Amino acid sequence: MTRTSLRDILPGLLALTLGSCALPAARPAPYPPDAYAHRVASSHVVLYWNCVRPEPGILRVEGVAQNPWSSQEVRFLEVEVVGVNNQERTVSHAKGAAQDILIHTNQFSPFRMELRPAGSEVRFDLYYEYRFQDVEMEARLAGPLVGAPRLLAQTQRFLARDACSETQHRAR
Repeated sequence: MTRTSLRDILPGLLALTLGSCALPAARPAPYPPDAYAHRVASSHVVLYWNCVRPEPGILRVEGVAQNPWSSQEVRFLEVEVVGVNNQERTVSHAKGAAQDILIHTNQFSPFRMELRPAGSEVRFDLYYEYRFQDVEMEARLAGPLVGAPRLLAQTQRFLARDACSETQHRAR
């Protein structure tokens, strides 16, 4: 059995420490995200997205959702892109969701949808909905509230009309 001393271990620890310092540090996501052309915001969440056509017959809507203001989580964010014809009827649609079930303060969560357009669309609308519990509404001034109902998370639903337009909802 050999006996190791601090003198034998010290060079290895030093090399390990210096090596970890040489690793690139994780960069925070830029704010606002420069990679996205479109932006829309509600009281609790901001969406950034791009509409791209990676191949003929496909519309891809991809982006990120952020909870920039609230200390409460945005929960179960779902997104839907809807193709609308000139009679205001839905002719195509695709659904997606944020990657994270809970979006905490200043957290970004990606989402992505692929739509096969019918061909008669005149615009694409983006719907998004999430659950949010506003705990400030439950605050008590003094003492217990007798018989006060507990508020449940409320579903919030919003629309960004003509979401893939070159002039609407521009992030810049």
